[in-house]
Amino acid sequence: MQQDLRELYQEVILDHGKHPRNHRHPPDANHEARGYNPLCGDQVTVYLSTDDEGRITDAAFEGHGCAISIASASMMTEILLGKTEAEARQLFDDFHRLCTEEDFSLETAATPDKDALDRLQVLAGVREFPVRVKCATLAWHAMASALNGGEDATTE
Repeated sequence: MQQDLRELYQEVILDHGKHPRNHRHPPDANHEARGYNPLCGDQVTVYLSTDDEGRITDAAFEGHGCAISIASASMMTEILLGKTEAEARQLFDDFHRLCTEEDFSLETAATPDKDALDRLQVLAGVREFPVRVKCATLAWHAMASALNGGEDATTE
């Protein structure tokens, strides 16, 4: 059973890595930030469009990197649609915990969107490989930076 789950997770990551969703530069983005991982060279630019109430109406990215980095960015852009800026920040915090804390569980997550966090479980295996945590969280750091005014994010 555990092996089947790992294989499913690998398939999801490979699918998003080879066929990323929202890999584009939207012309109406009003938030943007770049992320760079100097350890492996992964680079990503995250674009967000928000409405007057701070709700994310579009999320996209451009860049290159490993399958984990691209898959995470792809999944993030799908999950962020319709979220408020506050919800996106909370999801980032919980996703970071998912990738770094061994005892993290959906029950302890602060985000009300447990389904979104559950979908991101495919990336939780990176916590066993600290260098890969930076790959999985790169786009998320860039997203948070975009919401905070566009300062570029570097994972070190």
